[in-house]
Amino acid sequence: MRGNEKLKGHLLILAANVLFAINMPISKFLLPSHLEPEALTVMRMAFACVMFWICSLFVPAEKVPLKDMGTLFICALCGVGFNQGLFIWGLNITSPVDASIIATAVPIFVMILAAFILKEPITRMKAFGVLLGIIGAVSLILQSANSANQTSSLAGNLLITFSGFIYSVYLVLSKPLTMKYSAITMMKWMFLFSTLSVLPFTFGHIASSPAFHRTVLDYQELGAIFFVLFGATFVPYLLIPMSLKRIRPTTVSMYNYVQPIIASFITVLIGQDTFSITKLLSALFVFVGVYLVTQSKSREDMEKEKAAKTTKK
Repeated sequence: MRGNEKLKGHLLILAANVLFAINMPISKFLLPSHLEPEALTVMRMAFACVMFWICSLFVPAEKVPLKDMGTLFICALCGVGFNQGLFIWGLNITSPVDASIIATAVPIFVMILAAFILKEPITRMKAFGVLLGIIGAVSLILQSANSANQTSSLAGNLLITFSGFIYSVYLVLSKPLTMKYSAITMMKWMFLFSTLSVLPFTFGHIASSPAFHRTVLDYQELGAIFFVLFGATFVPYLLIPMSLKRIRPTTVSMYNYVQPIIASFITVLIGQDTFSITKLLSALFVFVGVYLVTQSKSREDMEKEKAAKTTKK
């Protein structure tokens, strides 16, 4: 039974990262010729906020004490507000290739933070798995960089780096909450807090965005906006806490490395890129890295082993 729950956790976070992978080129398409970065950020938060509160009407209500509300507020800023805002602003002034490479640092941040906050051990297998994942993801991304003529930006890269760090804080801090509350309860409060925090500073950017000044409907533009709001915000943020309930934060973060693989697969599928043995090897590095992290011992595993040895004595 426990194995089935872990499998569900892996499938949930895999689906979330597939959606995030598709989101990167679509968001780059929208910025800034269709939507200003600030407008897209607050629209994502407000849309998800409304959707989660609507969903909460159809599930059992859960009372959240003030102490956990404080933690949810911090998670809202780290996992939604600052994370989405900094990432969008950074992506607007740097290349998707740079953004993808920087995203590979998230599992390192999570592994270190989980060791300090959740007392999760940093085993050799886990560290080696993270290293393999980085090698595979970066090598795959650099292959696309060779053919990409896009401008890098130090400021943009720094914004995305900090975005990745605070998202790591969210993954670690929210883990205990996922064991107490449903994904709907967590997300309705997190997106409410983040929307209220960001809306006063970004509302004016919605009105000034080019997308809202067109005399003729652009269905490609509308489709891209809907995907970002629903497919790349509401759905994955519903799936992340559901996966954290079943698997460790470091394992969840390792699925970031799947994003460049999915992006590469899409480009090959639509004829924008070609398949190569190097790409296959890069993907194998990523999957072996993810496997090693999932097989490494958790604090719970070590405590059970210690208890078993004590009982035998």
